[in-house]
Amino acid sequence: MLLTYQGRGYELQAGESVLDGLARHGVTLPAACRAGVCHSCLLRAESGDPGEGGRDLLKATLAASGYFLACLAHPVTDMTVAPAADDMITPAVLLRRRWLAAGVLAVWLRPARPVPFRAGQHLTLSRDGGVARTYSLANLPAEAARHGMEFHLRVYPGGAMSGWLASARPGAAIGLGIPNGECFYLPGRPTGPLLLAGTGTGVGPLAAIARDALRQGHTGPVVMVAGAAAASRVYWRCDPLNGRSGGPGIRWRTCLLSRGEDIAEVVTSEYARLAGSPAARAYLCGGAGSVARARRALFLAGMSLRSIQADAFLPMAPAS
Repeated sequence: MLLTYQGRGYELQAGESVLDGLARHGVTLPAACRAGVCHSCLLRAESGDPGEGGRDLLKATLAASGYFLACLAHPVTDMTVAPAADDMITPAVLLRRRWLAAGVLAVWLRPARPVPFRAGQHLTLSRDGGVARTYSLANLPAEAARHGMEFHLRVYPGGAMSGWLASARPGAAIGLGIPNGECFYLPGRPTGPLLLAGTGTGVGPLAAIARDALRQGHTGPVVMVAGAAAASRVYWRCDPLNGRSGGPGIRWRTCLLSRGEDIAEVVTSEYARLAGSPAARAYLCGGAGSVARARRALFLAGMSLRSIQADAFLPMAPAS
């Protein structure tokens, strides 16, 4: 299969994705998850068919415009492809940052143009060198318009993105991808319980979802379960949300693995306290393993999968 990209032709091997084929030929595209979640490897087909796999996880409007995900695309014809249009990436600058706890950093970014999003969604940050990582938003759109878009991230030693953000000067340039994810509050059941459970920095976007629900007039009980490996990792005790972490109608509960607690068991017990209300909704955010266990536990406890919104943090995938 012949793939033409930026005027040069590249042969794809049988079963090879567009992303892997280009990488084999020395062409590097931004790619964080290699699973279709981060959308950082978005390309546009000028001719040819990338196959359904490359379009399945895209919004219908993007797919109809010829866009596809290079990591999941296995072309069924020869193709000519181009980088995503400039309006797919919004230029932004680093406004400021603040350490919330050891290894946990809050950063605020100012986009060059408005980036519409819902509290709790995620998007991909990219910088020079093809480095791209996906992070969830930790504030509401109105707050972002005034103070910048807020992200909470764990900083890893030598991290290509997190380490760079921890040392970059205010004004440093960075690109913002398209907001994605279905883990956000929708009105419609204002009296139904909301159960939000997260681990690590997943608590940031969940707290934003809870506050957005209250802002939209939600009157039902709101329960937040915040999990961490040990008490020293409970970074939200350091006031990461500038005094906004609690509020009327939000009940908080911590879950510490060092005490032998399991996030799935705690979430199930909290759901039982809500008497298994059919109007209850759950929002899960954090490590992929903890999210999967909590989702399964809630389903087995009687909650409909349609009432569970989840955003699992995927590790950076190695190149093939």
